[in-house]
Amino acid sequence: MNIETSLLVEIFRDITLPKEACNLIAEKFERISLKKGDTLLHANEIVHNQYYVCDGCLRTFFIDHSGKEHTLQFAIKDWWISDYTAFFTTSKAVMTIECIQDATVYKVSRTSMESLYDEIPQLETFFRKKMEKAFAAFQKRILSSLSFTARERYSSFINTYPFIEQSVKNYHIASYLGITTESLSRIRKEISQ
Repeated sequence: MNIETSLLVEIFRDITLPKEACNLIAEKFERISLKKGDTLLHANEIVHNQYYVCDGCLRTFFIDHSGKEHTLQFAIKDWWISDYTAFFTTSKAVMTIECIQDATVYKVSRTSMESLYDEIPQLETFFRKKMEKAFAAFQKRILSSLSFTARERYSSFINTYPFIEQSVKNYHIASYLGITTESLSRIRKEISQ
């Protein structure tokens, strides 16, 4: 078994799973240990898996035509991460997933998920609700990028990721906020006064 029953209960805490269902799920999830600096997914790869973050921190980013990095997401304990456009369309990834803190993740393939949906229908509902929340969060992020000041975006970042700031490099945060590291320093200084 690749994943402990107690962890499965934690991951799927919104639903009650019988022991047989837990055993089926455990067979489909594979544990991966990552070190800081490891790359979980490279741009231009076919995306077969999504990942549950048990501990640590990862980030999803893409590099534009001018070579500039844009951080789309950080993933911390109890978050799911992948290049979802590629995952759902079986196209190549446009994003890279990098480990920025030693991490333990559990991967599950799209094929395995489809199989689990057939065998445990309540899992499909569970993941639909997760995707609905993720879609709403990304939409809020887009709207904030379009209409919030840099300071407001930073405040929103701190609310979303309250324990991550000490572990993430300033340029990752600035990239996520769409500002320079100098602007980030200025905003922090203004807030601290």
